[in-house]
Amino acid sequence: MSSPDSPKKFTMIREFHLADWFTLANAACGTSALFSTMTYLETNAVKHVYIACSLIIAAFVFDILDGRIARWRQKSSAMGRELDSLADVISFGVAPAMVAYGCGMQGLFDRIVLVFFVVCGVSRLARYNITAEDLSEGGKVRYFEGTPIPTSLLLVCLLLLAAWNGALRDRLWCGELDVAGFALHPLVLLYALSGSLMISRIRIPKL
Repeated sequence: MSSPDSPKKFTMIREFHLADWFTLANAACGTSALFSTMTYLETNAVKHVYIACSLIIAAFVFDILDGRIARWRQKSSAMGRELDSLADVISFGVAPAMVAYGCGMQGLFDRIVLVFFVVCGVSRLARYNITAEDLSEGGKVRYFEGTPIPTSLLLVCLLLLAAWNGALRDRLWCGELDVAGFALHPLVLLYALSGSLMISRIRIPKL
């Protein structure tokens, strides 16, 4: 005997558009990157850093494709927009911060900066969702305020290069500073810069 909620569940699945499945693939890649980073912390096998970074790059590809497919099929929905934001928080906010932690940015101040980075990403997406209607003209958003959260891919590529050169943990580029008895890796300041740019009022035309 089916439950009363079953029809609602099937209705939700039917409401998914093709682009939404690519968005879910984005979220799946970001989540898998988290698992790979945790495996690296457990095993110290650098291949898992490569896998984590590659999965975030794959998430970026899916993020591009879902937008292109939605425009091609001329099908978009409020659910699709929400899915996109939630997936982006995982793949381009939490996952890059976790990779940085796994690569050696584990001091107290490092953690504060990484949390700041994720919070900025969440704030950036929330602000975009709220103001998208006001910024739109003819149904199309003309510009972003603040850098889009997928720009964190640049940081991921930097860490991938560091891993390739063996510059992880105690060999992390730029070394380590002692600040009030707590560790700070100067490289993490790039995350602070990225987060600050996300919540800035810089206007970037949407292509």
